[in-house]
Amino acid sequence: MIDLIKQCITMSIPLVLIALAGFFSERGGVINIGLEGKTLLACFFAVAFSSRFGPGMGLCLTIVATSLVSLLHWLLTQVYRMDHIISGMAINLLAAGATSFFKFKFAPDGLDDAHSPPKMLLYALGIIAPALLWWLSHKTRFGLQHRSAGSDPDKARLLGINPQGIRFMGLIGTGVLCALAGSLLIAETPQFTDGMTSGRGYIALAALILGGWRPVNAGLACLLFGAASALQIQYNGQYIPSEAWKSLPYLVTLLAIAGFLGRNRTPAGLGKP
Repeated sequence: MIDLIKQCITMSIPLVLIALAGFFSERGGVINIGLEGKTLLACFFAVAFSSRFGPGMGLCLTIVATSLVSLLHWLLTQVYRMDHIISGMAINLLAAGATSFFKFKFAPDGLDDAHSPPKMLLYALGIIAPALLWWLSHKTRFGLQHRSAGSDPDKARLLGINPQGIRFMGLIGTGVLCALAGSLLIAETPQFTDGMTSGRGYIALAALILGGWRPVNAGLACLLFGAASALQIQYNGQYIPSEAWKSLPYLVTLLAIAGFLGRNRTPAGLGKP
């Protein structure tokens, strides 16, 4: 049981960070299906930078690089008015192709313990992040403006709020949290491999929707999906065929979305300029 709990935490915290990255963009009005690609790029950056500059500087550079990728999504959707779904999928495809092409040059080997990202710090940040984002969203000026931009950008403009500027800041937050999630995945598996995010970006987006675009609720939904993944790892091949265990996290995701999507209120300004 203790091993199962540890595995549940290990599987849940990266999902929490990715889901909250999605909260930063989606609650501000930017649809972000590109969480998978941004997290995959963060994994690549974490290996490439940490192997050369050490864990501290490597984490900082990973945050900067992933935030720049996230701002590309802002540029495409807010300045050039590209469809948000198309922009997100373009980032996912770019991430999959670029990391596969460049990994042999910039991330050929794994990381030793001296260069691995600070695992315990990242876990601690993942645990407290839902409460911190709830406070930021409900108790600060930026949080109120952020929710206004996602609820009704036209009314926000009448109140003197610039939705583009608020979304710019939100996408930086998205980049930071995706960087932390990717670094945590590398801290657990210090070797970059193609597609190592394994759909976590999509599962985290489902958790965000299941949680009604609320940080704490999204974190609890991530625990549910993390528990499903932990059960799959712990009991793979036992009682039922291994293929059924491998599909369990995705099956739980589909059932949760099918059951709760219609009950949650989507931010009214999601996807609007």
